Amino acid sequence: MSEFPEEPIYQQLARVSKALASPVRLRLLDVLDQRERTVEELATAAGVPLKNTSAQLQQLRAAHLVTSRRDGPRVYYRLADERVSRFLGELQGFAHDRLAGLRDAVRDRLGTLEGVTAGELAGRLADPATLVLDVRSAADYAAGHVPGAISVPLAELRERLAELPRDASIVAYCGGPYCVVSPEAVRVLREHGFDARPLDGGYLGWRRGM
Repeated sequence: MSEFPEEPIYQQLARVSKALASPVRLRLLDVLDQRERTVEELATAAGVPLKNTSAQLQQLRAAHLVTSRRDGPRVYYRLADERVSRFLGELQGFAHDRLAGLRDAVRDRLGTLEGVTAGELAGRLADPATLVLDVRSAADYAAGHVPGAISVPLAELRERLAELPRDASIVAYCGGPYCVVSPEAVRVLREHGFDARPLDGGYLGWRRGM
């Protein structure tokens, strides 16, 4: 009898940890959590070379973390199911609590703006004085958004400031917990006299918490 009879169990468990043991693959999973994409779209959104993106997707598929569908000549990738999204959220939260280096990196990337939590926003959605602003792309907005949010992509924000009510309390959000778009949107809004805060965790934080 083997000295370690349970070894095959841990070998199988290690398949998931090995698939996650790559900054690139974690980044790809975060992007796919927002909506399904082709390899080309995913590579562009994640800022990863196309050939590398394809190779990393194969490893994620082998661990059953992503799946795909074909639509004519195009192949679309997405997370395997909602449990993968929840697992990623738990992993990010656990690492944030444990690793000062991660907290420092997030602060360096996003700044120190005080955000609105998903729970706080849920309690304010019925408040007419609260305006929820989705500053992602129109395609991301169409794939799913916070109820009642209006779509104003960051690239259009300065040109559309006149559309926003001056007396509103604005909560802006982008894709995920490490997205720099909503903090930038909040800075633009504040420069023009608006009361604005970012949504902690972005759209993914909202969806995972609801």
